[in-house]
Amino acid sequence: MTKAIKLVGIGNSTGVVFPKDILSRLRVDKGDTLYLSEAPDGSFRLTPYDPEFQSQMALAEEIMREDRDILRALAQ
Repeated sequence: MTKAIKLVGIGNSTGVVFPKDILSRLRVDKGDTLYLSEAPDGSFRLTPYDPEFQSQMALAEEIMREDRDILRALAQ
């Protein structure tokens, strides 16, 4: 899918106007934060999820799986 996104001036900055259907598909609304990341091929990805937080959670899940017995003992 290709959609035109309009850049608009906001004071001394530039903003982006997203169509409602894109906001709905991203499950975001006014005031939410979006994250822009660059892929190895030079393209960009826009997501409502913080990639750094996602990698930290993956690491935490790995630790919880590996050290399940230790965590269970600490919880008692």
